[in-house]
Amino acid sequence: MTPVEYHPLAEQELTVAALYYEERAAGLGADFLTEVERTEAFLTQVPAAGRILSGGNRRVSLRRFPYHLIFRIEGDRLYVLAVAHHRRAPGYWQSRS
Repeated sequence: MTPVEYHPLAEQELTVAALYYEERAAGLGADFLTEVERTEAFLTQVPAAGRILSGGNRRVSLRRFPYHLIFRIEGDRLYVLAVAHHRRAPGYWQSRS
């Protein structure tokens, strides 16, 4: 599988979340990004992981942080539609599909 790709708004969500955690404690933003990378690596090995959502999309939770990666498999790429906080309005990202 090719490297993971992000929807532009998902990239923005990733950056905002990392900056938020870094403001809370030095190094916590880097820890968040490391957890996202660990999850990406897992998904490239097991792309069928996670809960199936509508439209062939999937959701997998990060272990340490209250976030999901919402993604889909498109051919040989894993495309992340959203880096969604658990408490954010469900389905807000669906127009990105």
